[in-house]
Amino acid sequence: VGVSDDSQIIGAVSDIDWLQHRIYQLTNRQLTAIINEVMVRESRILVIRTLPALEPVRFQGKIRWRLNDACEEIDATAWHERRRHQLGIDWSAQPSHLAESAARAGALELVREFLAESGEPGALELSALPVPDLLRRLNAVTGEGLLTNAAALALVGRAEPSIDYIHRVESGGDSTERVRRANRSLVEELNEVFNAFNARNPITHLGSGLSRGQIRAIPTRAAREAIVNGVAHRDWGIPEPTLVEHTANTLVVTSPGGFVGGVNSANVLSHPSRSRNTALTDLLASIRIAEREGVGVDRMFRDSLMQGNRLPELVQQDSPAVRVSLSGEVRDPAWSAWLSEIEPTRARSDLRWLMTLHRFVTLGWADIEALAPFLQTTPELAADVIAAMWSATISDHALLVRVMGTPTGTSEAWTLSGHAVGRLRELDELGAFRRTWPTPGEIALDYARARGRISSTELGSLLDRHPTNVGQILRDLEEEGSLSPSRPNRRGAGPDSCHFSGCAGVVGL
Repeated sequence: VGVSDDSQIIGAVSDIDWLQHRIYQLTNRQLTAIINEVMVRESRILVIRTLPALEPVRFQGKIRWRLNDACEEIDATAWHERRRHQLGIDWSAQPSHLAESAARAGALELVREFLAESGEPGALELSALPVPDLLRRLNAVTGEGLLTNAAALALVGRAEPSIDYIHRVESGGDSTERVRRANRSLVEELNEVFNAFNARNPITHLGSGLSRGQIRAIPTRAAREAIVNGVAHRDWGIPEPTLVEHTANTLVVTSPGGFVGGVNSANVLSHPSRSRNTALTDLLASIRIAEREGVGVDRMFRDSLMQGNRLPELVQQDSPAVRVSLSGEVRDPAWSAWLSEIEPTRARSDLRWLMTLHRFVTLGWADIEALAPFLQTTPELAADVIAAMWSATISDHALLVRVMGTPTGTSEAWTLSGHAVGRLRELDELGAFRRTWPTPGEIALDYARARGRISSTELGSLLDRHPTNVGQILRDLEEEGSLSPSRPNRRGAGPDSCHFSGCAGVVGL
């Protein structure tokens, strides 16, 4: 008390005893605050502290939970679930009130099918065990013979639907299929949703000369991981189901509860995996419905990139909820064929290689400072990726080249070799694929924005052109107000160069 919302110290005049009693009254005599007076820059400030609550404390009849800089209203069940998570208590590992005999026969049969379909020797052995032995090997029961909460959810279910799957042919259209089942086990719900999704995920046959075979619009494994993650990591203290919206060739999974354990959209690929329901995540992995923690999100990104789909999007909403979007609108057989021509073969499956190549094709260049946050990794590891890719080839030609003309003392930058770009353009033409390449102006502006400057030598290297042939591009950007010349009189030795002007009309492009 005594600090404004914009962090200005304005001082406090409230009496400590009065304020302490007022808080006690407003919280129905549940909260006794600890208030200390301190002086900051000759102003009196009151610092209020409270002890962790064992039960939710209501204000004006409502329970609120802090989320970033706001408070949301929640019920008592959700409060206890979030409090358990704060204390490091895994709700899904706790014993339920259900005996192992409560497991649904249909759920157990599906468990055996999932195990058998994996083809793994250990899973095949599990699938043949009697029910009591199977549940114990899956860590689904306690020593007293009670199902864990994870097993109760997976094998028995709850009164409310756990998943709500909706399919629409087009955005805003009527649903053509809906899966929303109450009093069903999570395993049964997942199986029905998988089947509904697969039936409506179109197959593309490749036979254009680039490659042969068939692919799904949305990679099956990526979609499955998105759906499973939507139930495995969600907040089960919230009654709403995990929403799975399948519209045309786009899949959006919205799971109640935000990111946990320091994970966010900017580090989801690199942060150590965290789950608020570790026992449930382990159980679904043991059944072979999901991957072990730390693999699923990587697989979503890798499988999407391998067949040329757009990068997945993972965003936390204010509700709070995590929204995962997978797009199958663009399928790029030329990209897949291009990857197959790169040596070593890890370019076709290594996630960091795939993401780096994706950046080169979509933006035209990279340096360590730009690449590290894109890969969600450290500059050292990003440098390792470039070092490993430096010796890569395509049709016996270098895959990458250094950008020429970077000033002494600045970091190196790289771009695809002229042969690598030309080969991808050839494959685009062969497959009749219309790729959206970055324009020369877009490449120049992005490079200048990131590095603060660009020269005609650098731009020529980026575009695989002679420096004398790119001056007009820089002059056009100067006329737009995007760049300013480094030498106002344009005279003097050395290559022409421009600085990023940062004008309002360019920022945010």
